[in-house]
Formats: sequence, C-alpha cells, structure tokens
Amino acid sequence: MKEFWEKRYAAEEYAYGKAPNTFLRTELEHLEPGHALFPAEGEGRNAVYAAQLGWSVEAFDYSNAARQKALRLAKDSQVNLQYQVASIESFPFERKEYDLIALFFVHLPPTLRQQLHTACASALRPGGTLLLEAFHKEQLPLQSGGPKQETLLFSLEDLEADFAALSLGQISRQRVILEEGPYHHGPAETVRIRATKHQ
Repeated sequence: MKEFWEKRYAAEEYAYGKAPNTFLRTELEHLEPGHALFPAEGEGRNAVYAAQLGWSVEAFDYSNAARQKALRLAKDSQVNLQYQVASIESFPFERKEYDLIALFFVHLPPTLRQQLHTACASALRPGGTLLLEAFHKEQLPLQSGGPKQETLLFSLEDLEADFAALSLGQISRQRVILEEGPYHHGPAETVRIRATKHQ
C-alpha cells in the first residue's frame, strides 16, 4: 500500500488538487484558529488552507512524496507546516493537545480505522473539534473516487461507535459533486462528521 501512494504522489500533478475540501472550508469559518492535526494528509491541500487561516498545523502521512509536495505547496502559499513521515501506529497521539483534528478521506482496514479514531478522540483538547469526510459504503459502484473494497468504506453506524466518546454535532450521509483533482471527480456518496470533546 505504501508503494501505491508513493507512486500516486510522485506525479507532478496534485492527485486531489490544491484547493481545500469544501466541508473543511465551511467548518473552519466557524472556528477560532488554534493547534490542528491533519493525519494521513497526503499532498497538503487541507493543512495548507488551515495554516493560511492562522492555524498552527501539524500533519503526517507515510508517503515521502506526499510530504515533499505538501511542503512545496506550503512554501508557495507562504505558510509553515510541521509535516512528519509517520504511520498511524507510530505517530505520537498521546500528547493530547489539539484544538482541531481533521480526517479527510482516510480509508483504512476496520481495526486500524478504529485505532486511529480512538487515538484522535483522545488527542483532542476538551472543547476541541473533530472533522471528518470520507466515502460511504454506497460509494462502491461510483467512479468518482475511493477504494473499491467495502470494508474500507464507512457507515454512519461504524462512525457513531468509533466516536462514542465525543459529542456528535453533525453526522450525516451526503450526495456531493467532487471537484478535487483527477482522483476525486463527479457525484459521490460521503459521510460527514463534526464532533466536539466534552469540556
């Protein structure tokens, strides 16, 4: 899997574009900038956008090519990112210091997905926000992006269980039109979450 992502991100073109995700952009309008974490951030479009709004941003991905392109995008946008090459298993979530954690199209096998979601919930500061958008299981027959294995896709029930420790302000299934580079393009079925950690 690492080889797959290294190859995809090695291309000159940004696989998912340089513009931020629509849901992220809308949600950040209502949040005061603080310390944010973007796990499995890929080429950096969302992390860079948050940094442009004044957030102190950490990000990680296990792809070296992704990190290089994210740092290039940050430089071109005149912002700074703290971007590590790390896996879900190796990243030190236990610091528990984030005002925002943003998970966008992070598709993992169920056990690793649960591990990531539990770690993210724990790493939020009290009052912190978690944002997530990813492909719903009904995305499987569509050609607008995402993995072609149902076990890597999301249901609302799975997400409610994964984030039971948080207060779910929004959890919904959406039919959207993606325009996020060559690999996210067209009608799609997604899930969206906005959750907060109890004070």
